[in-house]
Amino acid sequence: MAETSPLRQRMTEDMTVRNLSPATQRSYLHAVSKFSRYFGRSPDRLGLEDVRAFQVHLVSTGISWPALNQTVCALRFFYGVTLGRGEIPERIPYAREPGKLPVVLNADEVVRFLEAVPGLKSRAALTTAYAAGLRASGGRPEGRRHRQRPDGDPGRARQGRQGSVRHALVPAPGHLRTYWRLIRN
Repeated sequence: MAETSPLRQRMTEDMTVRNLSPATQRSYLHAVSKFSRYFGRSPDRLGLEDVRAFQVHLVSTGISWPALNQTVCALRFFYGVTLGRGEIPERIPYAREPGKLPVVLNADEVVRFLEAVPGLKSRAALTTAYAAGLRASGGRPEGRRHRQRPDGDPGRARQGRQGSVRHALVPAPGHLRTYWRLIRN
């Protein structure tokens, strides 16, 4: 069995004193040893620029954002607690997970969805709400309190959320005209 280095022993003791779980301890030790192996030097001889280069390397390998942040936690612990270099941990940035785009239906899926809606009234309401680009709360009476005013072009709404122009297609008049004829009589 290989002998544990004094630096690794000290980090293990620091984690034990702080009551970190065994799984967290293994993860932190693995991350610091991976960092050390990447540069082929003891981690106490590596600095902030090396940490940055290692982060860039990890991102280029396609590491997941949670795994990258766990490595950041390990390095922050190592530099801040084990080595006592308090100025370094706050300069090691956490990764921000990129925002995910919402799922968007293609035109055929939208048509199939709207045709599957039972009842002409519901179909007309959903078609209008979808064509106007309303959010879920925008189609309900108790939703947004202000109304968007047309600017002369029936295919546009003048003002959307936070003053942005919102482009919206007017729904095919067939649904609305049919619904209007039914409720008029």
